[in-house]
Amino acid sequence: METLENMQKAISSLDPCQLKVLLVTSVGIGGLLCYLALRKKTKNIPVGDGWWRVGEKPLSEDRTIRPFVVETSEEMIQDLHQRINQTRYTESLEDGRFHYGFNSAYLKKVAKYWRHEFDWEKQVRVLNKYPHFKTNIEGLDVHFIHVKPVQRAGQKVLPLMMVHGWPGSFYEFYKILPLLTETEGDFVFEVICPSIPGYGYSEAPHTQGFTCLDAARIFHKLMDRLDFSDYYVQGGDWGAFITCSMALMKPECIRGLHLNMVNAKAGGALSIISLLVGRYLPFLVGFTREDVCRIYPFMQKNVYKILRESGYMHIQATKPDTAGCGLNNSPVGLAAYILEKFSTWTDYKNRDLEDGGLERKFSLDDLLTNIMIYWTTGSIIPSMRFYKENMGANFQKTMDNTTKIHVPTGLAAFPHELLHCPRVWARSRFTDIRSYTYMPRGGHFAAFEEPVLLAQDLLQFVKKVESKRPK
Repeated sequence: METLENMQKAISSLDPCQLKVLLVTSVGIGGLLCYLALRKKTKNIPVGDGWWRVGEKPLSEDRTIRPFVVETSEEMIQDLHQRINQTRYTESLEDGRFHYGFNSAYLKKVAKYWRHEFDWEKQVRVLNKYPHFKTNIEGLDVHFIHVKPVQRAGQKVLPLMMVHGWPGSFYEFYKILPLLTETEGDFVFEVICPSIPGYGYSEAPHTQGFTCLDAARIFHKLMDRLDFSDYYVQGGDWGAFITCSMALMKPECIRGLHLNMVNAKAGGALSIISLLVGRYLPFLVGFTREDVCRIYPFMQKNVYKILRESGYMHIQATKPDTAGCGLNNSPVGLAAYILEKFSTWTDYKNRDLEDGGLERKFSLDDLLTNIMIYWTTGSIIPSMRFYKENMGANFQKTMDNTTKIHVPTGLAAFPHELLHCPRVWARSRFTDIRSYTYMPRGGHFAAFEEPVLLAQDLLQFVKKVESKRPK
């Protein structure tokens, strides 16, 4: 009380000019403190809960983690061979290349290799190279591989979850795993690669409405069940959406977020102005020369290219079961549908090649192993349904797509990604970008195409984050 009276006396003794200075200073300091408080305030999206079986959720759940082994049988292989033998082909148009979709002449070569040379039993042994597990979360048997590191003296072990997209699978990460779990340096990764529910060996939801938010929550529960309290996450395609949702849902658990596909934009009129001005005066809108090189060749024929390459999305976001029915019954049809994406999404110019450029970046064994994961599990339809569940009305305006992300973020911009996001746009959503790298080559399937480049970028990002963390 005495202190307050002394302050009042001191203020009353000031002349009007001094009082004015004090008032302005106080208001300024107060405003600055308010701004800093608001700026640092983070907005988390609700965690929620779910149950994806028909019927009521039981009072207790089985938290058991069970070993899982990929298996095959002679009956399965014979059925596959019979269906390949009975495939009906339509001849390609003269000089059609991949402009009409998957070239039929090359498709026959792929099918012939699949039927007579591809060794699925050998590839099953490759899949079982890493330990597989299943555990039941929210009524679904969730599949994942868990790869523990080769730890050297003095190395810190950092948990890392890597999430795939469509039409990929956990197998996309097989070439990058040794680069992350057997590294030299201050740290090494313990890697968990789950299959999104409805993909591969993860059980598909039995009820409607399963979205990226639900996958994010399930994957947080998986990490908790594995006794990890904080961890890194990495993803592209749907994996990028899911890991972003994980960062929004429980940011206290995310040490860092690394993406090779970025979902961010300047927003509304600002995006349009950026695109109009950026080509001629890029510095005014924060574009670099590399941004200009990557954005505008695509923008010249933007509408046509979007229509040409997004037909699958319209089908899967509206009536996935109809087209999926045919794909689930024809292995060659399934291969054509999926492998066409591995052609075009690796490099748009592959459309001009008779073989789609598929074997420039991939081996047929690797491509067909990914196809077999879909074929043997019958998961093509539930994987396509994921588009319908996520891409409802106002998809780009949902909370998980518009809320700012405050965890440390690393962005790897590959030159042949479907869409390029400049760093200046990325800042509109990611407030703590620790690294943004213009990758020298590669497209949409980064871990599958360029495992060394992706591993190097992930490692340098984590090194930056770890160097700033409290000891």
